[in-house]
Amino acid sequence: MSANENRKTACAGESCIQSRRRFLLGAGATLLAPGVLLTARPALADEAGRQRWGLLIDTRKCVGDCTACVDACAATNGLTDNGRPTTDAQWIRKVQVTDPGTGHVAHMPIMCQHCGNAQCVEVCPTGASLKRADGIVLVDKHLCIGCRYCVMACPFKARGFTHEEVKEPSPISPRGKGSAEGCNMCVQRISKGQLPACVEACARSGHEAILFGDLNDPTSLIAKRVVAFGAAALRADLRTDPSVRYVGVNL
Repeated sequence: MSANENRKTACAGESCIQSRRRFLLGAGATLLAPGVLLTARPALADEAGRQRWGLLIDTRKCVGDCTACVDACAATNGLTDNGRPTTDAQWIRKVQVTDPGTGHVAHMPIMCQHCGNAQCVEVCPTGASLKRADGIVLVDKHLCIGCRYCVMACPFKARGFTHEEVKEPSPISPRGKGSAEGCNMCVQRISKGQLPACVEACARSGHEAILFGDLNDPTSLIAKRVVAFGAAALRADLRTDPSVRYVGVNL
């Protein structure tokens, strides 16, 4: 048996998958689109001095019939409407919650929570689901095998799957049939110093319910408001350490 055949035999089954995943996680970065890198090495959410991008959503300012954030996300990332709400891609959705004790009704957008302890990353067998050093959770669609483990593992129902051919994919947010997908916090815009599309659209609508910034910078506006407003994490009991926080709703 040749040396190459020996290597092929040794790298078989689950051990091969785990070995490949360790290699991918230590490989540095993968190019997703021009100017957008998927940094594969996971970072500790609370690492001192480490930048961590996040969103603060003030449900007191979110209006129920407003879809500005949803529409902007779809337009920016090339998400098409095929008339099938249960299968069409939607990286951000609006939900209505009611406090059973007070009857208070609030509206809130829910997207990938970009968890510090991301379950989608934990279950992915190929390393396609990964967390950048700045806390943003992404999918490397070149590595995704379509197993949908991440879709099932996400407790926030924030992961989707591309069931159909994408006829006109966005050049800055590539998508393809057979791959998992979800909110990428507009990394292609952040890399240019711009705000995520949902944040910009919400401000343009006059509501300004979504704030973007560095959660780990105590001098940033988002970090100050998280402390001042006592912002809560969605399903904090799951201890996923989300980078998205909410104000004005009892979670």
